[in-house]
Amino acid sequence: MKRFDFNKDWKFRRMGEDSWVQVQLPHDAMLSSKRTADSPGGQALGYFTGGVYEYEKRFDAPQKWNGQKVILEFEGVYRNAEILLNGRKLAFHAYGYTRFFVDLTTEICIGQENTLLVRADNSDLPNSRWYTGGGIYRPVWLHLGGKISIPPEGVKVTTLSCDPARIRVETAHNGGEVQIEIRRGGKVVAEANGDQAELEIPDAALWSEDSPELYQCCAILKDNGTVVDSAEVTFGIRRLEWSAKGFFVNGKETLLRGGCIHHDNGLLGAAAFSKAEERRVRILKENGFNAIRSSHNPISSAMLEACDKYGVYVMDEAWDMWYKPKMKHDYALDFEKYWQEDLSAMIQRDYHHPSVIMYSIGNEVSEPHDERGLSLAGKLVDAVRRLDPTRPVTCGLNLMILQTAAKGKAVSKADTENGKEEAAKMPAPTNSTMFNMMAAMIGTGMNKSAANKEVDAAASPVLDLLDIGGYNYASGRYPLEGDLHPERVIVGSETFPQDIAKNWEMVKKYPYLIGDFMWTAWDYLGEAGLGAWTYHKDGCTFDKPYPWLLADAGAVDILGHPGAEAAYAAVVWGVRKEPYIGVVPLNHPKEDLYKATWRGTNAMDCWAWKGCEGNKTTVVVYADGAKAELLLNGKCVGRAKVKEYKAEFKVKYAPGTLTAVVYDEAGNETGRSELHSGSGELGIRLTAEQGTAAPGEVIYIDVDLAYPDGVIEANADLCLEASVTGGELLGFGSANPRTEESYVSGKFTTYYGRAQAVVRCGEADKVIVNVTDGKHVETKEIPVIERCES
Repeated sequence: MKRFDFNKDWKFRRMGEDSWVQVQLPHDAMLSSKRTADSPGGQALGYFTGGVYEYEKRFDAPQKWNGQKVILEFEGVYRNAEILLNGRKLAFHAYGYTRFFVDLTTEICIGQENTLLVRADNSDLPNSRWYTGGGIYRPVWLHLGGKISIPPEGVKVTTLSCDPARIRVETAHNGGEVQIEIRRGGKVVAEANGDQAELEIPDAALWSEDSPELYQCCAILKDNGTVVDSAEVTFGIRRLEWSAKGFFVNGKETLLRGGCIHHDNGLLGAAAFSKAEERRVRILKENGFNAIRSSHNPISSAMLEACDKYGVYVMDEAWDMWYKPKMKHDYALDFEKYWQEDLSAMIQRDYHHPSVIMYSIGNEVSEPHDERGLSLAGKLVDAVRRLDPTRPVTCGLNLMILQTAAKGKAVSKADTENGKEEAAKMPAPTNSTMFNMMAAMIGTGMNKSAANKEVDAAASPVLDLLDIGGYNYASGRYPLEGDLHPERVIVGSETFPQDIAKNWEMVKKYPYLIGDFMWTAWDYLGEAGLGAWTYHKDGCTFDKPYPWLLADAGAVDILGHPGAEAAYAAVVWGVRKEPYIGVVPLNHPKEDLYKATWRGTNAMDCWAWKGCEGNKTTVVVYADGAKAELLLNGKCVGRAKVKEYKAEFKVKYAPGTLTAVVYDEAGNETGRSELHSGSGELGIRLTAEQGTAAPGEVIYIDVDLAYPDGVIEANADLCLEASVTGGELLGFGSANPRTEESYVSGKFTTYYGRAQAVVRCGEADKVIVNVTDGKHVETKEIPVIERCES
């Protein structure tokens, strides 16, 4: 069947509203809703409010569709989606993160206008522990095919061996004969015939993080020699092996330099624009990450495609909960009815993505402490292996939660086995949230609490079912497992970023420990203030009040700017060679700093602090060396030993140049870096991430308060207003984690000198972005040209 874009010309309204507004998908309905201090979603959802969202699209079904199959593909609707065509309900899909198909064939009116209505019910809050977004937040596609055709997902490619490279191609269809062509770079490299064909790929280029080589499999369907349909899938050829000796890709031991991510795109909310998803993957790869964990739900198709393209491994996770609720209205209420459907949808979609190297069946679930939960875990593992025997199965397990549950203690006020109505009455705190609150009080020392016999006894039954055990905040167990469980393979599925030096030494030391996934690689909406280091007095508690918005826990902030923790990890991993200089903010003298557990520093790479002369600060240098020296305007501030890849200095601020020099044991210089304060007149600087764009393409424009020499000023923030001609302003904002401003208003205050505009290009020959502070206007023009997609 042929696939067509079905994302334009939709109308949207919230239930109860009379007027509709025109929208183009993907669209996050929650992002433009009010944020209120008394929102039932609370801190978890960043104080956004929910609702019932309606989307309508009217479209003609031409006569040429007569006799054809008409199928819609929804990549993601949050949540409880109802699909109606011409007033008749055709489908319901509960889970907000899996793809589903709706067959319109028997209900569509040929030769007439048809009305499609999608209703998403996101009114019952809280239903998540983080910001979800709402509505049709991922793309929609229309599939058309004749009586003899290949259905969506009708082609399945399996790698049988890599040396020589052999694949099997299975094609589902309802008549005719199948011809298979394998292409690379537009050239046919192998051919075969048949519904189940095996092909050898000569001189095959294998897929890995270092060489993400991709192929296309084209299945051509013929009826009496005439081509009646075709289908194409992109795939990679690679071999995965795992044991207590390590994790191997194409025979090469691979250590996973990982980070957890949520699904939202910051200023765009949950809307899954392909450009935004690819941008996140690219920036993470540039900063040394070679793996991501999709926490805690299946990520978008666009992000998987980007991981395929850039060579980033994926732990694709199915759910945050099973049948015991973590939030009052969460998906646990529907889990037992739909889990098989969800798992099948995730794996069928992911099967051809070489970036997906393992599946996770859950996160911090307490159910496996008893027979019922352990039985379910076994069913989940068996289902994954049946659907895809080529990849290992893991689960992000919090061993302390399992131990608590095994003792018969409640780990959540919503932890109940009552019916749906009873469970819906339970209050909101969750087992994972309770653990987070404990961790916030105890700190990273909680890692050691998992290293005891009781924890081992509670966790081992479910760990023994998995191919790879995922350990959340349990690094204290890492050294023990080789002796206690010599066949066990484990991964740090969730860890504190400030522990990366200690954790990575263990990853390198213990073959059975295959990697580390920090919480978190990229900042996100909701779980407001989880990782914040703040000078606001309301930041002293874990459950931070309105107007907290962001988790503020990302090694990379929501604008895509890598911070000190991203640099620290890159140094530890050995992928960053030059030292990193981080400066603790200078504009809060004598103010108390409130520190959250999910962050190790609030330092930033800036030495431009207007009006802060004489203020004291701490400067941290991340480097691989023996000693570090810090110089201010050429004068030595001090020397310090580099311990666990970092050295700290106390400094009084003075404008000029801050220099870090690193030495080896013999005293030889091995690297240096500099930060500068700016000079000249401070102004607004607009920098587009690309020189040209295509119609409909999403582009990012950095909006900085900068000096003529390019230095960004951190202590002169301004409220700015952005406008666009020749396109649409999708989002405008900064990385401020505590704000009442809205990303969709066009007005926002910079944060430490940085903001960003995200624009969708129109059909004009250029898009013009204007940003003003009320006195001055800065303009950026980006040419819009027609071009083929790469």
